[in-house]
Amino acid sequence: MTLGLLGALLAALAYGAASVVQAVGVRRLAATAPDLPLASRLRTAWPYAVGLGLDGLGFLASVAALRTLPLFLVESAVAASVAVTALLSVLFLRLRIGATEVAALVAVGLGLTGLALAAADGPAARPGDGTAWWLLAAATVVAALVGVGALDHDHRRAPVVLSVAAGLGFGGVGVAARLLEVPQPAWHLLTDGLAWALAAHAALAATAYALALARGRVTSVAALTFATETVVPALVGLLVLGDRVQPRRGPLAAAAFVVTLAGCIALARRAEPGGAPEGAGTSVQEPGRAPAR
Repeated sequence: MTLGLLGALLAALAYGAASVVQAVGVRRLAATAPDLPLASRLRTAWPYAVGLGLDGLGFLASVAALRTLPLFLVESAVAASVAVTALLSVLFLRLRIGATEVAALVAVGLGLTGLALAAADGPAARPGDGTAWWLLAAATVVAALVGVGALDHDHRRAPVVLSVAAGLGFGGVGVAARLLEVPQPAWHLLTDGLAWALAAHAALAATAYALALARGRVTSVAALTFATETVVPALVGLLVLGDRVQPRRGPLAAAAFVVTLAGCIALARRAEPGGAPEGAGTSVQEPGRAPAR
């Protein structure tokens, strides 16, 4: 379980750091002269590429954590990357943090500690041979929601639909990663339905999240996406995949989950786009996986 917890922690750190590094890259690019050659502009924005690499590292770490830890713990840890972003934004982006954010950070820390104490480690139960097909079917539902949200011209309803689609997509990634077993040789993944389901959910989630950010307020989009991608996989894990808590620690797990999610949403609702001017009075930076999740 220790290795799994280290993977979950590394995922949160990598995702949270990626957001800040990408914000630095965006700011550097915005500060360049418009007539600067493209190659020079790309070199200036190299931190953004580093951030994408950190996103990849965070994903691999979360997949490794899901080998042994239940979804409710790993997904909560990944959502807690927004707390890492908040702390690093104060240190490197010179953004201010208020009492509300401090309380949310404490809540996230306490909640994750409670989840770690309550979670029982172990591999996921195999629901059956049709699991990959069910996940692919779920991906079609996400795709339908993305289409509805993209075509909806209601500026209040469309971001909600797209945010829910993004959360379901990211949740599908977590469920598929929990079940996926890397074969030997690894190229057999090309014929693994779970791998295709994971890729489909990831692509749809990234698309939905980008569209939601373009159509709605980042505060609401991030909060709704966090809630969906954390709660839904947790329920799937507990009801279908055999995720368990330690004996007599169910109330602790439930309370810790609620506290962690509330803290993440509180931080997400104070978020602002990464390209905000330096020294702005905003509290924290946009949640970790916005550009590449």
